[in-house]
Amino acid sequence: MKRKVLVLFIAVTVLMTALSGCGGQKENQNEPKLLLGFSQLGSESAWRIGNTKDIETQADLRGISLMFENANQKQENQIAAIRRFIAYKVDVIAFSPIVEEGWDNVLMEAKTAGIPVILVDRDIKTSKAGLTACLIGSDFYKEGVMAAEYLIRKADSLGLEQVNIVEITGTENSTPMRQRQAGFMDTLKNDNRMRVIASVNGDFLKSRGAECMKHLLETYGETIDVVFSHNDEMTLGALPEIERAGYVPGKDIIIISIDGGQEAIDVLKSGKINCVVECTPKLGRALMETAMKLKAGGEVEKEIHPEEQMFSDETDLTRIGPRGY
Repeated sequence: MKRKVLVLFIAVTVLMTALSGCGGQKENQNEPKLLLGFSQLGSESAWRIGNTKDIETQADLRGISLMFENANQKQENQIAAIRRFIAYKVDVIAFSPIVEEGWDNVLMEAKTAGIPVILVDRDIKTSKAGLTACLIGSDFYKEGVMAAEYLIRKADSLGLEQVNIVEITGTENSTPMRQRQAGFMDTLKNDNRMRVIASVNGDFLKSRGAECMKHLLETYGETIDVVFSHNDEMTLGALPEIERAGYVPGKDIIIISIDGGQEAIDVLKSGKINCVVECTPKLGRALMETAMKLKAGGEVEKEIHPEEQMFSDETDLTRIGPRGY
């Protein structure tokens, strides 16, 4: 009898230990693999909102805990957010810089704290080495090149002898503004037909795109052959102003945009935009994978660019699927 009781006691003890072990394992599985602090520069466009959504989704899929802060277009808000991430001792910091300059001090603080920093979407300028681990984002220079190459082909097909271009740029001193402009200008500089008659800052905002277009039409009117806009939001703001001035966008004036959001693609299909160069906001997967590598002490590429394409009136637009942003 005593032997049976002893056997039963041992069996119950083993079972409880096993259950306890299972419970402990489940608890470990629920612990975040990584704590990532991410400072988004704002929510000024469908692109930016889509970028935020993708980052949140990809973090959730991988069990990564995300500390998210929206800077609402202010650099001082981003700097304060990065300092909060440092104080909280996150594993990795990521941010989309509003402008290129002015980050040295706060990034030196992150480096001193031993926290790697990933740049997302935009680059920075710094005289100090090793402040960031890598950049994940589009090749903005290539986007400008693709836009210019399309324009050259379009001018050839129409037999144009002179092409007057107005440019609506993104936020002054931001990486996409500088590099898109450089790629576009460098590609056109040897084509004597191309003449940029004005370049104005639209700050990547739809409202500013409308204001800029109104000013350009009042100043240059019927001499404008092409509008090169650095993002879809400004393009979508500019189109109604072109129509109010009595011109047909896509026919009287060639319209070139960058981003590839759903609304712009729909307008492209309607014929009011001629070309949209893709700039995908879906950078979340690459960000999470890179952050995990950095936490583990692994090496990462200094620049990680997604594959992107161009949509235009040269191609079969019916084959473009839903954009998701």
